[in-house]
Amino acid sequence: MIPAAAYEANAGTSVNALVAEHQELVRRIAWHLSARLPDSVDVDDLIQAGQIGLIEAARHYKSDGGASFATFAGTRIRGAMLDELRRGDWMPRSVHRNARAISRAVRAVEGRSGRAATETEIAAELGVPLAEYHAMADAAARGPLLSLEGLSAEDDAPPDVPDADSPDALEQLAGAGFRHALTEAIDRLPERERQVMGLYYDESLNLREIGGVLGVTESRVCQIHAQAVARLRGRLTAWL
Repeated sequence: MIPAAAYEANAGTSVNALVAEHQELVRRIAWHLSARLPDSVDVDDLIQAGQIGLIEAARHYKSDGGASFATFAGTRIRGAMLDELRRGDWMPRSVHRNARAISRAVRAVEGRSGRAATETEIAAELGVPLAEYHAMADAAARGPLLSLEGLSAEDDAPPDVPDADSPDALEQLAGAGFRHALTEAIDRLPERERQVMGLYYDESLNLREIGGVLGVTESRVCQIHAQAVARLRGRLTAWL
């Protein structure tokens, strides 16, 4: 039998090794996130928050769980960065107002038509030119309120049902419910929007790379991405 002290020492070495080996993963995720955030957000702050997520992932990772460590850690690194952004609440109030207005417009148009609202229809509902709507949607899409980056393949697994007596049971169930609702909402996006979301969040391509894959400009990809996030916000208002 391995003495407890020796086991703890080996475990510590394993954690340190995993953290050291995955520094580039933290930096890559931080730069990927920063590309869609205002210049006022320091990428070094994201990296620092991501380090906490990486350490926690290294401490809790079990190799028999099925997912690779990079996949397991990636979700927690992104989550730690998003938590840091939420605490800072760096989005101006005007962006929050515009995001809510866009959500209402999406719901109104889709409620009347029974189909996915177009950009032109949403702009008309808002009473603004199309270019102004694009700018509003892009600014709103830069807010990580949907936690889309926190989704990964492992979320496809059925969630563990918490003990009913657990104080955070309702919170855990609500989180599982939100992930299910978000997944369904993404599946119902128009094809081009669904493609952009998959390439951006699942494949971790940047906007320019996505433009190359789809044969459109980077600016157009930005518009499609913003439209997709606006549509998701409108459909998930009850959860947000």
